[in-house]
Amino acid sequence: MRRTLFTQDHEDFRLLVRDYLAREVVPVYEQWREAGLVPRELFTALGELGIIGTSIPEEYGGGGQHDYRFNVVIQEETARANVTLGGLRTHLDVVVPYFLGLANEEQRGRWFPGLASGELYSAIAMSEPGTGSDLAGIATAAARDGDHYVLNGAKTFITGGYHADLVIVAARTSTDPDNRRAGLTLLVVEKGMPGFTVGRKLDKLGLTVQDTVELSFVDVRVPVANILGEEGVAFSYLGRNLAQERLAIAVGAVAQTRAAIDQTIGYVRDRKVFGQPVSQFQNTKFELAAMSADLEAAQALLDAAISALAEGELSPVDAAKTKLFCTETQGRVVDRCLQLHGGYGYILEYPIARLYADARVSRIYGGTSEVLKTIISKSLGL
Repeated sequence: MRRTLFTQDHEDFRLLVRDYLAREVVPVYEQWREAGLVPRELFTALGELGIIGTSIPEEYGGGGQHDYRFNVVIQEETARANVTLGGLRTHLDVVVPYFLGLANEEQRGRWFPGLASGELYSAIAMSEPGTGSDLAGIATAAARDGDHYVLNGAKTFITGGYHADLVIVAARTSTDPDNRRAGLTLLVVEKGMPGFTVGRKLDKLGLTVQDTVELSFVDVRVPVANILGEEGVAFSYLGRNLAQERLAIAVGAVAQTRAAIDQTIGYVRDRKVFGQPVSQFQNTKFELAAMSADLEAAQALLDAAISALAEGELSPVDAAKTKLFCTETQGRVVDRCLQLHGGYGYILEYPIARLYADARVSRIYGGTSEVLKTIISKSLGL
């Protein structure tokens, strides 16, 4: 079906991203997979091309484009190339919006030029070993000491934490027995601060080049000047960008679903069984026809949600519906694509195996399918 989401500017940007991936990423991607990490130089290279700083204001060296569709293009093209770019999606779609929405003028002058150029890379640290999705239960604490906060605690499942130069840390600066959500503050911890340690890189089922780490803070002295927003009210900030975060996951899910179908069509045309291509069997045709219809339905819902976000009208409920449908569709379709590959689908040298492994987390992070169903059911008065 014809998509009307993008302008010529987006399509020109798409060609820039596509060309860069083909020249600089695809030829070395297997080396990245073996290393389990993208090189830090990737982000400065993307900055030089203007790919990474599109949303940063022009006065700080960015593109000044407050248009999420540029981020959509990056995800679609990486999926098309059968690669991933580490934690770039989290940096662009989740963390940078916190800086854009909360940084004061001094902080903008200090951090925005580096965020635009790729010299500064960011992560956000909310999850803890004992709290998971219960952000009101955050135990990492920061005590005021003059012009600094003394930060102690641990965080886990931190995407991009290995390379991050700036880490937005959700910490408890006060307690209120009657309100567990009160007293949380966002502090920007910078690489190299004494007591800040990047722990082990977690060995995951999929997303092998995306660094996901544990972080430790032992008496880290964070300047008061590094508070992002106001002290004690961070819980309200944490949900502010949640609709876009969930939408970003849906974008990746649909783009990877399309890549899986494309990979499968190519495979079944080439693979012969019982003397004829697998594509000639009626079951293969019916399966791919059904998957194609599923993909179009997910794409139509997603594009409507992206348009709503661009117009400032995407509600948390609609974001939940979009992520739920798109990620559940991804899980079903990629599983069926792997089945059509037969035994070869289980071999990691085939892209479908990697797409299958990567797809599983989509229904977990950014809000599990069960959490999303709870949000949607509440909107129905249930």
